[in-house]
Amino acid sequence: MKLSRNYLLTGTIVLLAVAAVLFKYWDYVENPWTRDGQIRAYVIQVTPRVSGPVVKLPIRDNQFVKAGDLLFEIDPRTFQANLDQARAQLDETGDNVQVLEKQVDAARAGVDASQAFISQARATIAQLVAMIEKNKAEYERQLDLLPQKATPQKSVDQAKAALEVAVQKHIGAKAGLLQAKAGLLESQASLAEAQAQLGALGEANPQLRVALAALRQAELNLEFTQVRAPVDGNITNLNLMLGSQAVANQPVLALVDTSSFWVDGYFKENLIAEVDAGDRAVVTLMTYSDRPLEGYVDSIGWGISQQDGSTGFELLPNISASFEWIRLAQRVPVRVHLTDLPEDIKLRVGTTCSVLVMSDTKADGQNKPVPPAPLVLQ
Repeated sequence: MKLSRNYLLTGTIVLLAVAAVLFKYWDYVENPWTRDGQIRAYVIQVTPRVSGPVVKLPIRDNQFVKAGDLLFEIDPRTFQANLDQARAQLDETGDNVQVLEKQVDAARAGVDASQAFISQARATIAQLVAMIEKNKAEYERQLDLLPQKATPQKSVDQAKAALEVAVQKHIGAKAGLLQAKAGLLESQASLAEAQAQLGALGEANPQLRVALAALRQAELNLEFTQVRAPVDGNITNLNLMLGSQAVANQPVLALVDTSSFWVDGYFKENLIAEVDAGDRAVVTLMTYSDRPLEGYVDSIGWGISQQDGSTGFELLPNISASFEWIRLAQRVPVRVHLTDLPEDIKLRVGTTCSVLVMSDTKADGQNKPVPPAPLVLQ
């Protein structure tokens, strides 16, 4: 009888302990939770923009750096020489443009001179036409007076000669006008060619723009020899060494953005209906199992990769074998934003955690304390 009483007492104590544990962790029973959680962050692949040997490497593996800190430097001497060459090319281009501008001015002056010659030739022709009419009238008058013995033959011959001279001058002036017009066309062609070689004036000149662009590219390439941290973060898996050849557009180290940490919890699809964006979330890190972190559901994934039906060998679909009486629930990613992160807790990308989502807390914003997930749930 006494033995039975001891068994009863022991059983009662055990039941009470189990009830207390269940009550204490009831939140982890009535709300969606998963042990399949992972710490995530943006990992920046630091990539040089130019190629060359590394001559400075002031960082070490796993070091924290601030945005703008020098990560490494590529030998700048080649790029400095290219910059000097681009500056010299710009000066030479400026001189060439000035020469072309003078050629345009000279061609334009030639056009103006040809136009002046044409105007002068036309004025001369007009004068000669008037002179021909005058000399012709005088010649005709002398011919009328000759039968009457009112003028000597010598005066008639002189009037005829004056008329013939004026006619010849008129013919020569017309030839000069044609020549002046041909000279104008030639001058205009020379002006057009000079303007085409020069292009637009001032900063819009294409030759100057090409030279300026080359100079800017050389300046950028020289700047690119110093690779700096784009964000605050931690260097990880550093394999770069002094003297190593950095290759343009080839990543050389990774930088973990310390301001971008979040948690991805992979929940069974039959629990997703109880999860809403904005619901309070509790994250228990395996690294700090006794210190739960506060957060909220930021978003829920809209799709996962499909395996069955994907293309396999000989373009045939891949179909996984399955048991008819077992259906495995798929895992859907739920993104959790951490709101309260103590300074002494160090998050690391890829480490695991347990995630609890407290359903229906989007509106009321419950803030009751939640214990860390029990070890069996971590």
